[in-house]
Amino acid sequence: MVSMSNWLFWALLSAVFAALTSILAKVGIEGVDSDLATLIRTFVIVMVLGVFVFATAKWTNPFSLRPKTLTFLVLSGLATCASWVCYFRALQIGEASKVAPIDKLSVVLVAVFAVLFLGERPSLKDWLGIALVALGTVVLALK
Repeated sequence: MVSMSNWLFWALLSAVFAALTSILAKVGIEGVDSDLATLIRTFVIVMVLGVFVFATAKWTNPFSLRPKTLTFLVLSGLATCASWVCYFRALQIGEASKVAPIDKLSVVLVAVFAVLFLGERPSLKDWLGIALVALGTVVLALK
C-alpha cells in the first residue's frame, strides 16, 4: 500500500518525472538557447510550487528558518541551478538517451559525498549497485 511516507514510491515517481523531463526538454529546446529554456522551466517550477505551497498552507517565512538551514538550502539551489544549466546545454547538443544516463553519474557522486560529508556507510551490496551505475555510465560514454 502506498503511503505518504513510502520513500520508494516517491523516489520511483521522481525517476518517472525526471525521465519525462529529459524527453520533453529535448523536444522543447529545439531552436531555443538552452539557458533561456532553463529559465522558462524554472519559472514554471516556481509558479507551480508557489501555488502548491500556498494551497496546502505550508508557507512560512523563510527568514525565520535557522541560518544553517537557510544557507544550505540556498547552496543547494545554486547547485541545482548549475546542474540544470549544464544539463540543458548537454541535452541541446547531445542525445537524450546518452545525456540523461551520464547525468545519473550523480548517483555515484552522492554515495561518495554522503560517505565523505555525512558519515554514511553504504553496505557492500549498496556499493555493488553504485559500481554498476558507474560502469553503465562508462559504457554509455564510450564511442
